[in-house]
Amino acid sequence: MDLLTGEFKNTLDDKGRLSLPARLRSELPGNILVMTQGVDRCLWLFAPEQWKILSRKLMETTSPFQARARMVQRRIIAPAQEVEIDKAGRIAIPQSLREFAALNRECVILGIDKYIEIWDSDQYKQYWNENEAEFRSAAEELGSVFL
Repeated sequence: MDLLTGEFKNTLDDKGRLSLPARLRSELPGNILVMTQGVDRCLWLFAPEQWKILSRKLMETTSPFQARARMVQRRIIAPAQEVEIDKAGRIAIPQSLREFAALNRECVILGIDKYIEIWDSDQYKQYWNENEAEFRSAAEELGSVFL
């Protein structure tokens, strides 16, 4: 799988399906993805191999005997579901995950190297309105790494 990048906008249809941009689909190794709740109010999509790596690392570094670890496992691992890209390039987003991400009609799809995020368009705008100052601070800190 090559690098997944790009910001795209698409509309969720009445059946809860969303078209994945052809540019992202062309970088995926097959037509099956694993979808789960993201850390922010978005959904994460992984190719099955990337999901295996992430879930294995998460389970190996956390313990079911620690409350915070169980919380992360329940939020990331438990809601994960396989979704299939249909012949029209769409994925059906399960109702529980649509509700979590508050997906309405307009969605933002982000390619972020090894995974894809799906946001409700309004939620995404709100996220950036609330976090722009934090982003600037983080970018400032990272500046010394690249120069």
